[in-house]
Amino acid sequence: MPKVQAGSITMNYEQQGSGEPLILIPYLGADNACYAFQVADYSKYFTCISVDLRGTGESDKPGGACSTEMFADDVAALMQAIGIQKAHVFGLSLGAASGMWLAAKYPDRVKSLSLHSGWHKSDAYLKAVLNGWQVMAKSINNMPEAMIQALFPWCFTPELYVQKPDYIKALCDFTRSRPKQSVDAFMRQSDAVMNHDAEAQLGKIRAPTQITFGRHDVVCSPRFADPLKNGIKNSELHIFEDCSHAGLYENVPAFNEKTLEFLRKQVG
Repeated sequence: MPKVQAGSITMNYEQQGSGEPLILIPYLGADNACYAFQVADYSKYFTCISVDLRGTGESDKPGGACSTEMFADDVAALMQAIGIQKAHVFGLSLGAASGMWLAAKYPDRVKSLSLHSGWHKSDAYLKAVLNGWQVMAKSINNMPEAMIQALFPWCFTPELYVQKPDYIKALCDFTRSRPKQSVDAFMRQSDAVMNHDAEAQLGKIRAPTQITFGRHDVVCSPRFADPLKNGIKNSELHIFEDCSHAGLYENVPAFNEKTLEFLRKQVG
């Protein structure tokens, strides 16, 4: 896996496919492999660059507070380091929050923006959920198991657990197989989620933007749809009716078809 000096840290990334560059920013607690089900399809049309954010995967894990704006700065520095002047930017949840900052601060670097299960500004409910995750993470003291026990039930519908237990088990096994994030790093990253506020940045986003939500998502529910849609001028909205927070795993064919349809329209 390639590593590059990006600003003050060394960042790890995976590159696959050919075509215009597509930067994929992971969600909370995840490394670059979290988009494996998407890269399999996207790489037929794009050069997919999946990154490890600071504190995750094989990227540096410095101490100190971090923010979604800092994650965006890191990704911009990585783009500069590997010679990418402009890219499509894609993220889910924390990845979406970081993508907002990237598109607002570096509008000339972002050709299109894909925001999945995102939010413009953390509200009291989202913060309450994150506080619970932090308590469980510290109690379990093992981030893969904390992800599985504390976060997964918020990310998937009850129907997925009941109807596809083998699939849930496979996702759990996959999570356990990845580089283990430290609890301290998770705390810093989840603090960044709780402190996310890009409300004043939305009007600076010029790139064509796709916004999606899962109808059954509770954490980042469609309550955030109108602020994002109204705040980002050139944007479109889609709701995945059968999904919760993690539509990228819950209905892979529908998620990939709809997101790839948008991305391919932005090529050229």
